[in-house]
Amino acid sequence: MVSPALTVDVPPQPWTGRFDGEGAEHRRWWQAVSPYAVAPSESSSDLPGGAAPLNAGAVPAVLLGFASDEGVRRNKGRTGAAAAPAAIRAALGPLAFHLDRAVADAGDVVVADGALEAGQARAGQAVAAMLDAGCLTVMLGGGHETAFASYLGVAGSAEVRGGRRLGILNLDAHFDLREEPLPSSGTPFLQMARAEAAAGREFRYAVLGISEANNTKALFDTAGRLGVRYLADEDCAPGEVQDFVAQFLDGVDVLYLTIDLDVLPASVAPGVSAPAAFGVPLPVIGAVCRQVAESGKLLHLDVAELNPAFDIDGRTAKVAARLVNTLLR
Repeated sequence: MVSPALTVDVPPQPWTGRFDGEGAEHRRWWQAVSPYAVAPSESSSDLPGGAAPLNAGAVPAVLLGFASDEGVRRNKGRTGAAAAPAAIRAALGPLAFHLDRAVADAGDVVVADGALEAGQARAGQAVAAMLDAGCLTVMLGGGHETAFASYLGVAGSAEVRGGRRLGILNLDAHFDLREEPLPSSGTPFLQMARAEAAAGREFRYAVLGISEANNTKALFDTAGRLGVRYLADEDCAPGEVQDFVAQFLDGVDVLYLTIDLDVLPASVAPGVSAPAAFGVPLPVIGAVCRQVAESGKLLHLDVAELNPAFDIDGRTAKVAARLVNTLLR
């Protein structure tokens, strides 16, 4: 049963995967993930799903799907990302479970009939409720309009409302700072900048993997005006990336990490809305995920832009699953 504090459109469904045995030594994700039932703050003995983690001090994680490609459609991209949450879960299911934390699944928020803004609001409310219950939240998008849904949840949490300095780190080939009549997958970070200004907070936004060829001068100008830090895809050598991330982390208290899978080369991530001609190598992105996880500042993360309709051999879904697994280790 889904916690009454959450409003989702599709409750958590059964997970499946390879079965090697019942013991902990055989455990895979599909055996470890439980439906989100009781938030930690609601019971002194129960964690989401009722499963105790190996490390009782580890923060439990909760997955929430955001089944949307309306933002991609508005941004004139190829649709199909609404099917991504199910594809990522299917790729996570058979992975060996080495985590020392409980993991629960809260189901999906679904954007239907073009009602993007309402869906983002529902997802944001769910994320805020789970954050305030003491969970590490993971949003499975969806197009990159997922990011504004994530932001609504993070900005609505007690951590941020209480004055903690929020940093937004985007692994992406694009700034997504477009000025458009309607919100889309290309506008979420401009929306965040305006919302942070309205709340009287500094907009701390950094992007790793920017493709100069795929961002207009107007977008670079907007990034400059907003004080956005960025590292171009061609400059993403391991040392430079580590320093870039470390410097950004030093200036924030809590971090929202968003991964647009089109930051990766098309050969690694073919199943995205806009495949990258260059991209940042997967080992570099994996190292960023480990660095962020080890910082102790990760509050919320999401993975966006998987398009299963174009995903050769499920490569991109498998990459997404590995990155989520890394971030929760």
